[in-house]
Amino acid sequence: MSRLPWEQRLGLGAWAALVVLQLAWHGWLFPPQAIPTWLLLAVTTVPLLLPLRAIGDVRRSLLWVGILSLFYFCHGVAESWSSASQRGPALVEVMLTLLLIGTLGAGVRRKPAA
Repeated sequence: MSRLPWEQRLGLGAWAALVVLQLAWHGWLFPPQAIPTWLLLAVTTVPLLLPLRAIGDVRRSLLWVGILSLFYFCHGVAESWSSASQRGPALVEVMLTLLLIGTLGAGVRRKPAA
């Protein structure tokens, strides 16, 4: 892992933090009242674990997580707007998704001008 570029290491860290945030937010800090906790945790964390299938190619894994993180960005914005009690975790979710998407952009290498 130490041989990965800094932006990929940062992206992997943001990905892991997003998974931990979902578990803490929906499993411990604000457990759901209307549906079983395990169901909400499955809906929020399983999609983030699917790109692990491509972990051999870190760039591909981060690309898939970046695409998925757009949904988490929308969720974070909606929750921060609509629920004052959950604004903290929602804004952390927004920041992590922006960091993840930013690391994808930072990892793009431009071709040298001819």
